[in-house]
Amino acid sequence: MLSEQTFKELTNKIQMKINLKRIILTSTIAIFISCTGIAQKTGLNIGDKAPELSYENPKGEVLKLSELKGKMVLIDFWASWCGPCRRENPNVVSAYKEYSDKDFTNGKGFEVYSVSLDTKQNAWLRAINDDKLFWEYHVSDLGGWNSAAAGIYQIRSIPSSVLIDKNGIIIAKNLKGVALHQFLKNNLKK
Repeated sequence: MLSEQTFKELTNKIQMKINLKRIILTSTIAIFISCTGIAQKTGLNIGDKAPELSYENPKGEVLKLSELKGKMVLIDFWASWCGPCRRENPNVVSAYKEYSDKDFTNGKGFEVYSVSLDTKQNAWLRAINDDKLFWEYHVSDLGGWNSAAAGIYQIRSIPSSVLIDKNGIIIAKNLKGVALHQFLKNNLKK
């Protein structure tokens, strides 16, 4: 038979072990969440997890931004009727050609997820062909300025872009011309 004192000591030791296990479990979960980015805040600022986009391509297939996880991705908002967009397209094509198969410190390969603010599918397709935008990820809801994607990303002017890393974290915004190339070059894996 245990004395009351011995019983209390054993109870305290058991409680301490339970508390220690809880602390270890809680710490392990916190480290896991921190390392995997599961709890990353979704938002529009640099350092935030980019909001998901999921829209149809010209063939009617749904393409999700999250399908590109693991790559450096330029989310490019543009339209066929936008002169500045069309003048920026050769720069985006050039960046895609140069960096699509490169390894970065924060992604393997470079991809463009083009979001068109067009309202007419024929004009959108003609611009894709004319400007030789040969990457796979072209999407639009043909909503023009009422595009759901533009609303989610609070796009007020085009061309606009958001660059995300392999985990979908926003790392830069509105890089154009030489600035896009320089940013990509500076983030190449050494």
